[in-house]
Amino acid sequence: MALLKIFAQLNCRDTKSSADWYQKLFGRRSDVDPMDGLKEWHHGPDAGFQLVSNSDQAGHGSMTLIVSDLASEHERLVKAGLSVGEIVVGDFASFAQLKDPDGNTVVLAEPK
Repeated sequence: MALLKIFAQLNCRDTKSSADWYQKLFGRRSDVDPMDGLKEWHHGPDAGFQLVSNSDQAGHGSMTLIVSDLASEHERLVKAGLSVGEIVVGDFASFAQLKDPDGNTVVLAEPK
C-alpha cells in the first residue's frame, strides 16, 4: 500500500459548534468545508483531520496528536479556554488528554 496522505476522523453531533472547539485546538479555522457536515484541517502535506457530522457515532472516538512542545501546547489550550488534563510523564512520551464537546478523546503526546 502506497499511502499519499492520512486523515484522522472524528464524529460529532453538530459540525458548526464542534468546529469552534477544534478551531481552538488547532489554533485556526478549518482549511476546507467540502460539503455539509464535513470540515477539514490540513496539517502539512501528509496528514489531516476530518470532523464529520454523525450523531450515532459521536463521542466514541479518539485521536492522538504528536507535538514537539507539549508544555507550550498545554498552556496555549488552557488560555484558549479548553479543559486539558495534567501532563503525565511516561517512559516513552509525555501526554495530556482532552475531551471534545461530544466526548471524543484527544491526546496530545510528546515523545522522549
